[in-house]
Amino acid sequence: MNRNELVQYLKANNLCLKRSMGQNFLVADSVLRKIVAAAELESSDIVVEIGPGLGVLTWELVKRAKQVYALEKDNFLAHLLIQNAKIKMQNDNSKLKIINQDGLDFDPESFKLKANGYKVVANIPYNITSLIIRKFLEAENKPSAMVLLVQKEVAQRIVARAGEMSLLSVSVQFFAEPEIVSIVKNTSFFPTPKIDSAIIKIKIKNQKLKIKIKERDFFRIVKFGFASRRKTLENNLVAGLHIDKTQASDIIKKAGLPEKIRAQELTVEEWIKIARKVLWQKIRRN
Repeated sequence: MNRNELVQYLKANNLCLKRSMGQNFLVADSVLRKIVAAAELESSDIVVEIGPGLGVLTWELVKRAKQVYALEKDNFLAHLLIQNAKIKMQNDNSKLKIINQDGLDFDPESFKLKANGYKVVANIPYNITSLIIRKFLEAENKPSAMVLLVQKEVAQRIVARAGEMSLLSVSVQFFAEPEIVSIVKNTSFFPTPKIDSAIIKIKIKNQKLKIKIKERDFFRIVKFGFASRRKTLENNLVAGLHIDKTQASDIIKKAGLPEKIRAQELTVEEWIKIARKVLWQKIRRN
């Protein structure tokens, strides 16, 4: 659906775009093809799509997958999708389940989706990007992969390397291997947003990192480390863990890292070393 066709469709159905819900519709077929290609869908795949909107991506997913769960928060758009599905699929809509629900409320377990047994493919509302990614990465039954159309800046933060790491990049890379598939110009959407976007593929790691500590404890320590980007890791650990500088320095040295290193300079593997040393020191004190 190109820009002119979209405008006519919106008028014909008396549709008003809701900025509060981040409704920007994709009007570039080339981008659509790249999203579908990145998902590497097979006829046995189960797909969760968040924010299908007018169903432009939905119909492409249905053609290729075994089952598609399309989660649409907007009541009117969900109703419109159901009506269009009856026409496009000639009443054989067994492969598509349209759910009038906020993607943040979706529970994979309630639909018996097994870990690594489904994929998330979506042009998600940008205001919930981080929440959506976190929701599925932290779920017990994680997807095997996520292919998302997100803000360019967010995508770049997710795939960052040591020197430019953030809490977001550590959180994603702890669970998965992300890569930017393609940069998408803002003119590929209607209405046209002020910023460019990117297609990002997040491939979930098959095995959990063998860190021998709880994920909750790991991320608690990482959050302390990023509390103030201007400060050294040592100073952030002192403030967050309520320890003295000697103890913080000892943790960093035993992890094999420079004393004045900053949080953004650590890789995920180095964060795991720091977390182990922190918890080991805590055990010794107790």
